[in-house]
Amino acid sequence: MTAGTKYVVGITDHMIGAPDLEAEVLGPDVEIDFFATTDEAKFDPDRLSRLDALMVWGARLGQQSIAHLTRCKGVVRYGVGYEKIDLAALGNAGIPFANNPDYGTEEVADHTLAMILSLHRRLWEHDARARGYTSGWQVHSLKPLSRSNKATVGVVGVGRIGTAVVNRLKPFGFHILGYDPGQPPGHEKAIGYERTDRLEELLARSDVVTLHCPANAGTRGILGADGLARLKPGAIIVNTARGELIEDLDALEAALQSGHLAAAAIDTLVNEPPGDHPLLAAWRNREDWLAGRLVITPHNAFYSDHAAIEMRRNAAKTVRILLDEGSLRNQVTDRS
Repeated sequence: MTAGTKYVVGITDHMIGAPDLEAEVLGPDVEIDFFATTDEAKFDPDRLSRLDALMVWGARLGQQSIAHLTRCKGVVRYGVGYEKIDLAALGNAGIPFANNPDYGTEEVADHTLAMILSLHRRLWEHDARARGYTSGWQVHSLKPLSRSNKATVGVVGVGRIGTAVVNRLKPFGFHILGYDPGQPPGHEKAIGYERTDRLEELLARSDVVTLHCPANAGTRGILGADGLARLKPGAIIVNTARGELIEDLDALEAALQSGHLAAAAIDTLVNEPPGDHPLLAAWRNREDWLAGRLVITPHNAFYSDHAAIEMRRNAAKTVRILLDEGSLRNQVTDRS
């Protein structure tokens, strides 16, 4: 870098105000160009062509923008997922890409455990139904309801977050199954779960199934109509990973309506905010048949005040290392 000149780092959008924390981490020799929009169509080609690096929050990044990143040394996503990033186009342009995997592990694992315990104990259903009790009180127990040490939790994806979930489940006495072809033999012994080599086995044996895998060609729709049908009758499902893993709301509604699926907790949906669908209408209207059986949180399992700071600092540090050393940590290649 020539004396007196600055690097230019673009930030597409931000959910937590101005990028002041990023500016602090990146340093005085970096000019931040804040696009302040999730709409890729509004990215100015001239501004894109000035960038030495680009940080992406919630915006899509496709060929139309990547074609103008002629000076860009790398693209860094604030979050873990990268479904909105055209990795093939970046690869063709010779621009490396990195995500930000080392934040929010505790928060997502805690959120997941809260969902599992609350649905397993049927807390939300108790709360919904207790409002209408006019006689008796303790007699209104919901059945079936098993002890935690008599129940099995299946963890699909035993990586960073899945492992944190396993570690949180163990003190409650749950039997834990894990399915993750990407983990080496013996991983289950080191962490402490029973490994299954077939997803179908995990679905058939689990009282609760919790998803912690990426959305790719092999996992999209993993709990669609076929996957839901393979579940143990009366099972519970939890998804704090990717909306595309349970993208068929018709199948989810049918499984809940029939009772084959006891309950579901979802933090991430394909369309956010969610649009119109009979299942979502029943959830919004608190229809009696669904009372306490479908829990939806607004894609904030990752969030705590601490995680938000950690996420921003880590992403900015990745860019700073790229500018200083020319290397991109947490680099991701096209795995679609």
